[in-house]
Amino acid sequence: MRAIDCPFGFSEALEFDPALAGFTERESLGTIRLPYGDSDAWLVTRFESVQQVTTDPRFSRAAIIEYDYPRLTAEPIVSPESINVMDPPHSSRIRHLATQAFSQQHVDRMRDRIVLLTDRLLDEMESEGTPADLVRHLSDPLPQHTIMDLLGIERAKWPRMQEQVHRLLVLGAGNRDVARAAKQDLTAYFGELVTERRKAPGTDLVSLLVEARDGDDQLDDRELAVLLLTLTLSGQDTATCQISNIMYLLLTRPELAEYAYAHQKDLTEFLHELLRYIPFRKGVGIPRVALEDVELDGVLIRRGDFVHVSYLTANRDPDRYPDPHEIVPDRPVAPHMTFGWGGHRCIAVPLAMAELEVAVGRLLDRFPDLRLAVRPEEVRWDTETIRRFPLELLVAW
Repeated sequence: MRAIDCPFGFSEALEFDPALAGFTERESLGTIRLPYGDSDAWLVTRFESVQQVTTDPRFSRAAIIEYDYPRLTAEPIVSPESINVMDPPHSSRIRHLATQAFSQQHVDRMRDRIVLLTDRLLDEMESEGTPADLVRHLSDPLPQHTIMDLLGIERAKWPRMQEQVHRLLVLGAGNRDVARAAKQDLTAYFGELVTERRKAPGTDLVSLLVEARDGDDQLDDRELAVLLLTLTLSGQDTATCQISNIMYLLLTRPELAEYAYAHQKDLTEFLHELLRYIPFRKGVGIPRVALEDVELDGVLIRRGDFVHVSYLTANRDPDRYPDPHEIVPDRPVAPHMTFGWGGHRCIAVPLAMAELEVAVGRLLDRFPDLRLAVRPEEVRWDTETIRRFPLELLVAW
């Protein structure tokens, strides 16, 4: 079967990538060729099939490390020691220890801090007057400030961290050396931070992770440094994009804004429906490799074949979500895949949801007449990274 070249560069507002949509219409799996990597990969799109690949031990993420695996970025974003490329039981051990820091109980205690950070940013936006850029004033800084504040990173170092994270996520062959250097710099910094917290623990998230244990088991320094890099990337990446994307939908779809204002006290299920609908990234993420022959969706995947799953298409699977391309505010709860699935589901989901609930909730509460200050077609969208989000969102009130 001939592989289809898929640069997956589509970035028109929050429209669904037609290349991905085309794969959902096939009767069996197709193969794709991504911009980087030596091999083609199978692309799995149905919800149940994605669910199988992400939970079946015959498909391994750990095994991809020895290969130049198919991907969208010039430099692999993940480190070989990252939890994102581990398989159970090793990944289960680290997840068990790390999730102690992101329990709902801990996040509930963090919420007041998130509200304080949000209100400070909105105070600054309000004082500058209209039109104001919601991306610059809230979407960009809040997740960054939140994760760096929780990690106990000195405020003076925040700009450096933000710049290095951006360098790591940029697409393009010319960015390979820059991205590699950024990853090394961030990992080294977190290694130093872990060493400091082992000597003098505080009340921050790093200290909590340093002290997390299961019996006599603890995370070692290298595991912690890579985990902190992963948390910094995912913590900023998802929430930053989704605050802007959610607000874009509310600002351009009056019926959604009306629903949100009417349900300010409990936005969680509505936000999950928006997260299901939003194509939050370009293309696909980290692949898996088949450890043995596996039959799936009418094809035989051979041992050694790479397999990519699409959380985006899974979120639009009509067999799971009736009218999948519509936003149904009161849709019956059915877990989505925006935060991943199985053993690689994001461990910081409670924190990400707290950020989204606070950001959207405080905006609705403080600016009941918030509106887009430009025409929707004038909003500029990111074309440089693997993410989907508006570069600027000018609002008035």
